[in-house]
Amino acid sequence: MGIIDKLNKDFESRVRLGIMSVLMVNEWVDFTEMKTLLNITDGNLASHSSALEKSEYIEVKKEFVGKKPKTSYQVTPLGRAAFKEHLSYLEKLMKP
Repeated sequence: MGIIDKLNKDFESRVRLGIMSVLMVNEWVDFTEMKTLLNITDGNLASHSSALEKSEYIEVKKEFVGKKPKTSYQVTPLGRAAFKEHLSYLEKLMKP
């Protein structure tokens, strides 16, 4: 099996790559901030974050602040490990 076969398909999308990159360096990021940082639509963020949550790579917290709903995201230990491994394989691909 070549290095390229070891890349995690869950991170192939640029949106998922972006979500994970943001969460690797922030403890919690709310929906609005994530959407702004990645310059994506509500639906795009919702669908990709759901896929990452289903794979148990991120935790999604839904709560109310006053009367407004607030959704926040955090990377899980499994997600952190899987993303670091994905990045290490990308780095190996870039080495001569």
